[in-house]
Amino acid sequence: MEPRILLVDDERNVLEGYRRHLRKRFDITLAEGGPPAMELLQCKGPFAVVVCDMQMPTVSGLQVLASVADSHPHTVRIMLTGNADQRTAVDAVNEGRIFRFLNKPCPPDTLAQTLEAGLRQYELRRAEHDLLSKTLSGSVSLMTEVLSLANPLAFGRAAQVRTLTKQVCADLAITNAWEVEIAAMLSHIGCIAVPPEVLEKYFAGSPLAPEEQVMLDAHPRNGGELVRKIPRLERVADLISRQATFGVCDEDSQRGAAFAAGRRVLRTVLQYDQLASRVGVHEAIATMQHEELDDIDTRIVQALASAVCDRHEITTCTVADLKTGMIAESHIVASDGSILIAKGQEINEVTLRRLRAFADSAKGVREPIQVRCVGNVQGKDKATQQPSVALTA
Repeated sequence: MEPRILLVDDERNVLEGYRRHLRKRFDITLAEGGPPAMELLQCKGPFAVVVCDMQMPTVSGLQVLASVADSHPHTVRIMLTGNADQRTAVDAVNEGRIFRFLNKPCPPDTLAQTLEAGLRQYELRRAEHDLLSKTLSGSVSLMTEVLSLANPLAFGRAAQVRTLTKQVCADLAITNAWEVEIAAMLSHIGCIAVPPEVLEKYFAGSPLAPEEQVMLDAHPRNGGELVRKIPRLERVADLISRQATFGVCDEDSQRGAAFAAGRRVLRTVLQYDQLASRVGVHEAIATMQHEELDDIDTRIVQALASAVCDRHEITTCTVADLKTGMIAESHIVASDGSILIAKGQEINEVTLRRLRAFADSAKGVREPIQVRCVGNVQGKDKATQQPSVALTA
């Protein structure tokens, strides 16, 4: 589809002049003034390029372009104005974050050349975004799959936490949900250095030796340091590092309200997961709803209770019947009792291949297997996909 350009001016004759000169070369949409432009951006955006007059009544061109910069950061923004003073240019660049600044009246050829440059810039931004998005998604996928092979129990807990976190964020309309979801998926990546038997003791509520407690207490910080090595995931790394922090932390004030809200969601889900592993799902929810626990947000607990109750039927099957998207209701173990897939872990393509390989080997897999069927599990659906990565320009 040809990239679209939105031209905004409060003078109808100016817009018609643009249409006559540009319609054969570009896909042009016209907006007569700020309010119609804002409506078009909301209903039919994003556009590849937005060209806007500076001086307009009701909603100025600066307001329109600043809104575009916030809601559609990849859109290339161009300012047209008859006021060629320095202050106007500085405000336009700083607040509207514009690509080019043109004086009116602007010759048609000059405007056309600027639009072509704007379209090239738009394609460059999109290509960079797609590359970074795929790189980040691949990095997250690699880290989680390594954890699933190195420490199935830790991965199982993280998968359970990620599923619930995603539902809670959706219910509460958390604005940085993608960051919180990735932080949940990688919340146990620091456990890659924690022996599985220590994690088993921890989730069972058994007392830990001092050195074991030190290892476990260090996993959020270690995990955050690992994730911080991936560009653009600094906020996710902070969420992981602070996942066990109660009250207000330094990053809350530095990162803003959305970060603080996301951190509270992640911490609450992790607290529930730890409690549920010891006393069961329903008892854990009841405890969090009715007892005094540290720094509990009742709205998050209510959304969490709804997510926990929104579970699907439990069934039993063999390895041959397993599909990606199913969730292990109990540990899936080899014939010798070693854990292959931890309770709560989603079956993905990697773990499914591993289970089939074990089933075909001399070690074997104990059957039947107890699983939860979540939604459509006839392949890799939304439940098993990596969280999408949102990038800003």
